[in-house]
Parts: sequence; C-alpha cells; structure tokens
Amino acid sequence: MASDTVVTDNPWQALRRHTRARIALGRSGVSLPTSKQLAFQLAHAQARDAVHLELDTQALAAREPGSIALHSAAATRAIYLQRPDLGRRLDDASRQHLAACSRGVDLALVACDGLSALAIERHAAPFLAALRARLALESWTVSPLIIVQQGRVAAGDEVGELLQARAVLVLIGERPGLSSPDSMGLYLTWAPKVGLRDDSRNCISNVRPEGMAYGQAAYRLHYLLSQAFARQLSGVGLKDETVAEEGLGLGRNFLLGSDPLGLIPDS
Repeated sequence: MASDTVVTDNPWQALRRHTRARIALGRSGVSLPTSKQLAFQLAHAQARDAVHLELDTQALAAREPGSIALHSAAATRAIYLQRPDLGRRLDDASRQHLAACSRGVDLALVACDGLSALAIERHAAPFLAALRARLALESWTVSPLIIVQQGRVAAGDEVGELLQARAVLVLIGERPGLSSPDSMGLYLTWAPKVGLRDDSRNCISNVRPEGMAYGQAAYRLHYLLSQAFARQLSGVGLKDETVAEEGLGLGRNFLLGSDPLGLIPDS
C-alpha cells in the first residue's frame, strides 16, 4: 500500500524555499503524496471560508476607536456575491449617517470586507498604525475609519464624495488564493466620486506579513498619497517610483531622503 513514506522527490524541490506555489511536490506512484493532497484540500476550504466569512465589525471597531460602521446596498453575503453592483453603493441609512459627519478631510479611510473579511480583521489595524505613524509627521487631516460591510472598492468613492474628501483610501480583502486566504489590498483614489472607473485608482496588493509588510505598504502608500496631492491625480497617470534596494526590500526616494527618523522598515 502506497504511503508518504514511499515518495519520489521532485528534482526542483530545492526551489520551494523561494515560493509558496505548489511546485515540486513529489509523487507516490502516479499520484500526489497523500499529505500534499490533503494540504491542497485544506487550502481550498480555507479560501472558500474566507469568501463567505462575515466581517466582525465590532471587533474591528474596538481596535479603531471612533470608527463608523456602514453597510452597502447588498443586504446579505449571498446578495453581495451575486450582485457586485450593490456592493459598490451604500444603503440609504449609511448615506444618511455620513450626511451628519464632518466634511472636508484630506483623506477618507475606508475598510471593506471584500472577498476576505479575514484579511481586514487581521491586517487593517496594524497597517493603519504604520500609516498613521507617517501621516502624524505631517499636517494631514484624516477621517475616522469608515467600515463598510458587504462593500467593494467603489463603495469608497461614495464615502469620499459624501465626506468631501480630497482622496480616499480603501482597505479591502482580496480574492483568496490557495496560499493566501487573508491578503489585503489598498486602493487610493484622488477626488473620489460615484462613477469613477478602476483606472482612476492606484493599488497596492498582498498586504500581510507573508507578502508586503505593513511598514513597506505604508511607505509606498505615503509616497503615492504625497504625489497624488502634489499632482492632483491618481490611477494610470501616477506611478509608484519607490526604488527597491537590495537587503531592504524597500527603497528610499527623493521625497524621504535618508530616512533620519527610521521609518523605512528593515525588512
């Protein structure tokens, strides 16, 4: 009877330390080893669970004092998955709630569950702490965190427009992969308003400890944000020109100089 003790190794096995992709898994007879097949099934189940998981807004609000909980026009998770258009707009109660909030901030902060509420629950608060450490050194006005349940990226456009924000940053759970059920994406949009297309945004993807570290993502977002305000645009006309340096995984750009405050992460 075949078992994982009778596994033929793959000659590419040494390359596995460079990637989480499923390569060089070996074989047992003509099949995958049992442990690798079970690991695949577990990863698939974790990805499915991440898509269907409901965002714990109370737990996130407890980590983000002053946050505001809203809801998209998609009333349930099932509707959200079937009707992407409803996830892009706020419901009536949420619009009325924002109408009573202060307006005119530089940056509106929005967190949407997207396709992985797990990503927002794990990574939104630590990333925002890294970002605020940078913004605190300058004179940015920033909204409380707006939490939009059953929300998609474009929901941030409506939030930004209602708050009369000059720019909006949307933190959202990305579509899970078979090695990353908790990947968070960042979308920056200048002059948000309902109806903008995706080419109006800048995206930073795979924010999580196993992907792009919080400090690195905050560094790149700060650069894009500074450039968006200087040039009054975002999207395809605005490029991330931060330069990666060997050994750092992150570069110093001409705006930040030599980083005398030590805000560029070491890894």
